Amino acid sequence: MGFWTIGVWLVLIVIAFLVYRDAETRGMNGLLWLVLVILPWIGILFLVLYLILRAEKSTQISAPKDAFQILDERYAKGEITKEEYEQKKKDLKSE
Repeated sequence: MGFWTIGVWLVLIVIAFLVYRDAETRGMNGLLWLVLVILPWIGILFLVLYLILRAEKSTQISAPKDAFQILDERYAKGEITKEEYEQKKKDLKSE
């Protein structure tokens, strides 16, 4: 894939340069046409990059925590005492 990709980019750059030169000789804005030729390929490149990064991020989404997990974390952090922890756990089980 590496050599083919480089080859495609080289062909694209040559085409963009030829469009630029032709537009300039005809009195048109060559730089604008150069960008318009290259832009779709850059868009495709960023789309592939986005899809790769998106796939990596989607695996990091965790499930919502239930009340017992939150209670355990609060007790572990020292936010509530053992008595409060036991009472809240008992209250949650009775619901």
